[in-house]
Amino acid sequence: MAWQKILIVLAFVAVLFNLGAALFHMMTDKGQSSKMARSLSWRIGLSVALILLVAIGLYTGVIESRGIVVGQ
Repeated sequence: MAWQKILIVLAFVAVLFNLGAALFHMMTDKGQSSKMARSLSWRIGLSVALILLVAIGLYTGVIESRGIVVGQ
């Protein structure tokens, strides 16, 4: 069960890395290359994959939703 959590964390880190790479390319290339668009495309794809991984994990029971306990 721990490998699923590690996979989700790695996907989240990859999303953040691609967001940072897009910012870097935006500041250094001044819009002259397609590197920023490629980084943002990867970020969108990884974000969709991360959402799907979490949804599938919740649906199959691999990830359990504990919710917020009110009144404690």
